[in-house]
Amino acid sequence: MRRIDAIGIALGVFVVGGLVYFVLQIVGIDVISAGIWTQTLLVVGLIGWSLTYLLRVGTKNMTYNQQLKDYEEAVMQKRLESMSPQELAQLQEEIEQEKSQTPKKS
Repeated sequence: MRRIDAIGIALGVFVVGGLVYFVLQIVGIDVISAGIWTQTLLVVGLIGWSLTYLLRVGTKNMTYNQQLKDYEEAVMQKRLESMSPQELAQLQEEIEQEKSQTPKKS
């Protein structure tokens, strides 16, 4: 996310909070109650956003992790492409040996 995106989101939340406050006043809720309800909605939204963030961190579904995975895959692909047919055959044999030596889980 770019800095301008973060500023836009913060400004949007501020504007929406103000609109909710004024709409609640227009509906007939007094100033203090409208302020309390507006703050409650903003806090609940912040907690909800924080929970989605923690979920993304816990599942490692974040931009950095995805970029790192893509980079590692690109490096491995480049290495495989640069290997000679003999090296590829040797690598395949090593993989098959490791598969046969690894005990299977039941």
